[in-house]
Amino acid sequence: MAHVRLRATGPRSGFEVLVIALHGLEGVQSVEEVADLMPHLDDEDSSSAGLVDDAAGAGLHALEIEVSPPFAETVRTISDEVAARQGLVLEYVDDF
Repeated sequence: MAHVRLRATGPRSGFEVLVIALHGLEGVQSVEEVADLMPHLDDEDSSSAGLVDDAAGAGLHALEIEVSPPFAETVRTISDEVAARQGLVLEYVDDF
């Protein structure tokens, strides 16, 4: 099994649509949201304090997908398509 790991930034509702879409794909064994253990400390004196991402509650979500190797690229393609429709920004990572 291969693992596709990604971070999604955006609304929770869009993230949930992504999870549902991935569950329905051929070759996908599991889709699991991973708790983000890194503290995201925002300095109140920072130049980014109060920006839309801070104020609007756009969330950071981590997802690990276990997939049969031939379907890993399909998972990435579908993830990108769903993300574009749902207003998510994706980052593919090797580890969390």
